[in-house]
Amino acid sequence: MYFGSDNSAGVHPKVMEALAKANEGYAASYGTDTIMDSVREKMRDLFEAPDAAVYLVVNGTSANSLSMAISSQPWQTIYCHQSAHAQTDECNAPEFFTGGAKLTPIAGEQGKIQPNVLQSAVEATVEGDVHCPQRGALTITNLTEAGTLYTPVELAALGKITKQNIMPFHLDGARFSNAIAAVGCTPAEMTWKAGVDILSFGGTKNGLMGVEAVVLFDPKHAWEFELRRKRA
Repeated sequence: MYFGSDNSAGVHPKVMEALAKANEGYAASYGTDTIMDSVREKMRDLFEAPDAAVYLVVNGTSANSLSMAISSQPWQTIYCHQSAHAQTDECNAPEFFTGGAKLTPIAGEQGKIQPNVLQSAVEATVEGDVHCPQRGALTITNLTEAGTLYTPVELAALGKITKQNIMPFHLDGARFSNAIAAVGCTPAEMTWKAGVDILSFGGTKNGLMGVEAVVLFDPKHAWEFELRRKRA
């Protein structure tokens, strides 16, 4: 077996067949084709979220960074685990796409942020002081970079803190499918029912060819996302 990066393997033959089929004939572009209509419908059904906005991007860095860009202002800080990809593996892309929002790394065993530690970090961010960064979004990874799992109950505990502090909640789901398989819950229970506002849904690490989905459970930022994606 090959134990290198999980996005270094080729795709399944059925993926190649589907790409070849999609390549036939002519279709409208920029997300207005019938295949993208089908993607949106299936994703909304999967997440039990009929109003969700669904977009495709080329990789996890763009999915995460664009998600953070629509959920945090340049003068805010984004809370993340100290080993999160946003902090260690994305070459300052979150800071670039947000226009300057900083990251506040939070320590935690096995790649997980505990609610009490998050609450302390939030309280340490001085609101209303022009000299200090203001509270922005929370981003976590499930499965984490350490391969550990947040259960829906654990997600809901973090989600409660974000709602109390009017902070967007982003979930980096590069291995979201693995998390669902491990728990046996529904995608809805792992996301918006637990307070998650935005999901980066991994495709590349689950056998697809260079594609991730971004799911906005509250579509109020949909147009901004389209503009930021186009600009990027």
